[in-house]
Amino acid sequence: MINLHDIRYVRLGTANLDDARRYATQILGLQVAREASGAVYFRSDSRDHTLCYYEGDPRETTTAFEVTSSDELEHAAVLLERNAFSVVHGSREDAEVRHVNELIRFKDPSGNNIELVLRPHASGSRYFPSRDAGITGFSHIGLRTTDARRDEDFWTRLANARVSDRIGEAPLLRIDEVHHKIALFPSSHAGVQHINHQVESIDDVMRAYYFLRERNIKILFGPGRHPTSGAVFLYFEGPDGMTYEYSTGVSHIRAEDDSSHQPRQFPGVSSSYCAWGSKPDIPEFKA
Repeated sequence: MINLHDIRYVRLGTANLDDARRYATQILGLQVAREASGAVYFRSDSRDHTLCYYEGDPRETTTAFEVTSSDELEHAAVLLERNAFSVVHGSREDAEVRHVNELIRFKDPSGNNIELVLRPHASGSRYFPSRDAGITGFSHIGLRTTDARRDEDFWTRLANARVSDRIGEAPLLRIDEVHHKIALFPSSHAGVQHINHQVESIDDVMRAYYFLRERNIKILFGPGRHPTSGAVFLYFEGPDGMTYEYSTGVSHIRAEDDSSHQPRQFPGVSSSYCAWGSKPDIPEFKA
C-alpha cells in the first residue's frame, strides 16, 4: 500500500492574491516564507511551508502528503496506475516550485487533487508568526467526497490510513498517532473542505474567537469540543469561501493500541460534531 508519512502542505488558487496574503498574515497568523511570481508561501511550523496561495481558480485545491523514499514514491505510482488512476510525474520545475525533490500527482476517486512528495524541505529558522495566534502547526484537512464509503476504501485499502471514528458516513482517518489527518465529508463536489491548524491551548481558541469577531470575520462553528477527537475548536471563514479551523487537545491513538482500536459510529447530527451545543454553519456538518 501507499505509506503516507505525514500531511505536508495545501495549495489554494485565489482570485485576489493580495487579499489572501493579508488574511493569512493578519488574521490567520502565518509567517510569509517567500513570495514568487504569482504565489505566496506561508509557514506555520518547522516545515518550509504548509500553505501556498497562488493566482488561479479558487476551486483548484491540492493537498500533499510526504513519502519517505524513492522506492515508496515509485511503488505508489505503480499501485495507482494498476488501479486505473492517472498518475503524472512532476517536472523538475514542479518540484522546485513546491520545494521538494520529487513528486507525483493524481486525483482521488472524488476528483480531489493529491500530490505525493519526496524529501520536502525543512526550514533552518524558527517559525516566527505574524501575530500571536498560538499556532503550533498545520495538522489536518477535511476533503469533500462524493461517495464516502468508496473514498474510505481508497484511503484505507490503497494507502495506510485507518479509521479512527465515523460521523454518519464521514470517516476520520489517521496516518500516525494523531486522531485524524484526513476527514472525508459527503458533498456534491470535490475540494478541500477545511484546513486545520493546532494552537497551544483553549485560551488561544477563545482569544481567536474574540479577535475574529472584532474584525468581522464570520464564525462558522464554535467555540466547541469535538466528541470524536476531544479537541476544542473554532471554525471561521477565509478567502474564496475556504474554511479554517483552530483546535487544541486532539487525542492520540498510540501505536501499541492501533490494531485493537475500534472506530466509534456517531450519528450524522450536530451533537456529534460538538459536545457543547454549538451549531455549525458549514454545509457538510449539517444533518
